[in-house]
Amino acid sequence: MKVYFDNAATTAMDDRVIEAMLPFMKNHYGNPSSVHSHGREVRSAIEKSRKKVAELLNTTPAEIFFTSGGTEADNTALVCGIETHGIKHAITSPVEHHAVLHTLEVCEQKGHIQLSKLDVNERGELDLDQLEALLKANPNSLISLMHANNEIGNLNDLNKIGSLAREYGAFFHSDTVQTMGHYVHDLKSLPIDALVAGGHKFHGPKGSGFLYVRKDKKIHPFIHGGAQERNMRGGTENVIGIIGIAKALEIAYEDMAGHEAHIKALKKHFVEKLKAEIPGVEFNGMSADLENSLYTVLNVSLPPSEANAGMLLFNLDLEGISASGGSACSSGATVGSHVLRALNHNPERDSVRFSFSRFNNIEEVDYTIGKLKELYAVEV
Repeated sequence: MKVYFDNAATTAMDDRVIEAMLPFMKNHYGNPSSVHSHGREVRSAIEKSRKKVAELLNTTPAEIFFTSGGTEADNTALVCGIETHGIKHAITSPVEHHAVLHTLEVCEQKGHIQLSKLDVNERGELDLDQLEALLKANPNSLISLMHANNEIGNLNDLNKIGSLAREYGAFFHSDTVQTMGHYVHDLKSLPIDALVAGGHKFHGPKGSGFLYVRKDKKIHPFIHGGAQERNMRGGTENVIGIIGIAKALEIAYEDMAGHEAHIKALKKHFVEKLKAEIPGVEFNGMSADLENSLYTVLNVSLPPSEANAGMLLFNLDLEGISASGGSACSSGATVGSHVLRALNHNPERDSVRFSFSRFNNIEEVDYTIGKLKELYAVEV
């Protein structure tokens, strides 16, 4: 049996997304910047996609900019937000995705900003009292805090953080890559200045993304070279990626509640079976809290095991189960998860992130639990 439980890294494309993209691979190949009919029909398709994304997020098309993915969108919002608005102080957390952490650390190394990182407890919760104190002491700051952690599933209260940002005149950016397509984002009411998406996290194509920037917080372009994206991103548009991400978001919104209920049921079953079958199992961060964590992510901390030490993911892979030890963007690194280090995770315990999608089923959960039980049978 082959089981894919690494949906926080990437998801399978929905067949309907592929169908929407195909005509723009085969027939509608014009350059959208060209003025002839071949170009105009592609330009029209891009703008229809932009309008669709804006409608779903309850904002205006002028505030949506298509990118190559979440990382480029994060870099654009952070680097250009700092530059455009003359920001000298930024606030983030030690458990952010590296697209945010590394970008802000480079900005600090170049002398553009002073960087503050919020304290985080062993459950992965941020100190928002500290956030307010930092904002009081540093007017015109930039705040970058993700909506949901990609490794441990902790959710941050964007309304609460955004209200503090408004009160103290801060520019608030959030990496929403893990929650876009899984939660409703109403940008008319959400007090946020910039957020991002990557299409491959919600059954769209890789290499597709978008950046939302509130119209009264406009920023300079990050990539220069052409007038594309209303002078905000030079370079010929990734047409099939744009078509694909808009279609994927549309599908996600069609039955978001149904998808959530299905995935939550799988996660609940997974948690209950793990507790029953693996003595000493624990869960990292808030990921086992079904009502207060990202419903697609479960980060499991397993008891010390000589047989599986450092080999758990490999052993699961041998059984046909694809999962992750943390963020896929760090795979191959020798240092392990910076998120788990920030939580003072016991290094003697192996951790694995199982992440789910609407394409998973209960039989896959039961198969995985059975294989974990076999792997830990000697010790337990």
